[in-house]
Amino acid sequence: MAKKLQRKIQAPQVTRASAKEDGGGPRLFEGRGVSIPALSEFTTQLATLIEAGLPIVRSLKILEGQMKPGRFKRILLQVTEEVESGAPLSEALAKHPKVFDRLYTNMIRAGEAGGIQDQILDRLSTFMEKAQELKSKVKGALAYPVVVGIVAVVVIFLVMTFVVPKFEDIYRQMLHAKLPWGTQSLINFSHFARDYWWLWIVVGLLVLLHKTLRNKALGYRRAFDRFLLKIPILGLVRKKSTVAMFARTFGTLIQSGVPHLEALEIIKASTTNMVVADAIEAIHASIREGEGIAQPMGQSMIFDDMIVNMVDVGEQTGELDKMLLRIADRYEVQVDRTVTMAVKAVEILLILTLTVVVGFIVFALIQPMATLMEGLGRGR
Repeated sequence: MAKKLQRKIQAPQVTRASAKEDGGGPRLFEGRGVSIPALSEFTTQLATLIEAGLPIVRSLKILEGQMKPGRFKRILLQVTEEVESGAPLSEALAKHPKVFDRLYTNMIRAGEAGGIQDQILDRLSTFMEKAQELKSKVKGALAYPVVVGIVAVVVIFLVMTFVVPKFEDIYRQMLHAKLPWGTQSLINFSHFARDYWWLWIVVGLLVLLHKTLRNKALGYRRAFDRFLLKIPILGLVRKKSTVAMFARTFGTLIQSGVPHLEALEIIKASTTNMVVADAIEAIHASIREGEGIAQPMGQSMIFDDMIVNMVDVGEQTGELDKMLLRIADRYEVQVDRTVTMAVKAVEILLILTLTVVVGFIVFALIQPMATLMEGLGRGR
């Protein structure tokens, strides 16, 4: 306790970034107007103060008092007033579902019931940090190739639209012979990019239609989510990260005393992939009927044999929560390795593609000039 009291209590930073819903229920801890690191830092600090023996109201006042003005400060002030008037912390937090979601409030409620609020807060903070770390790894690893790809497409489009036409005019005036095949192909593509510019609008409309169908048409969304899981490499990363998140969330909730059925309902509401949500619903139905978890997990085609066997052992030994957390640790390592390998492969493929494309453009533009210089040399 003495060591924890030495921690420097810093005000969580409030951001204006908002978490959007993806048509499948709110994502874990993505409160609108409050960043996940700020929420995690607040949870850790609250756990430290409560463990040190401070009353919950005083702890909330300390954290609220040192926060910078913003949405989080206003919400925490309201929560403090609610708790001070006699309401349980979980009930006060539940009035702000855009910041404190069902998973958060249910774990706090379980801690209140068991008298282990500081332990639950510590566990919750650890869970949030690991969930954010996994998400950041995937996003951070994919950011570089995506940005490079977008920049490359924009640059090539500008070259096709503005640079190639200038060379075409020069060559048409100076060369009366037929242009080389590569140069003519490049010019034809340049004409296509300029004459059919409206195709970009069509692409934009198709993207808008896709988003609308994902939000409105359940059949289309289910088929698209199934397609996402089957994409080579990226589908594997998505699947493994989803399984890791499921295992860690389910294990943490069970460990905190949340009933299995309620825990699965929380996880399903936090899942954006309908195929995974259907698998969770099947597990929920199996438990409701008094059956086990392992069998519906094996039938879902989402969880592999290793997970099913580990869950089965966890059920038989009464240590399902520990087994799920072990699965989460193992899969998070696998996700990290898979993402690293995938990014390296994409980077190599991207570099080779850009080398070929840029080399072809340069060669196609220089070839007629070389022919012209050769002709002038012969004329001498």
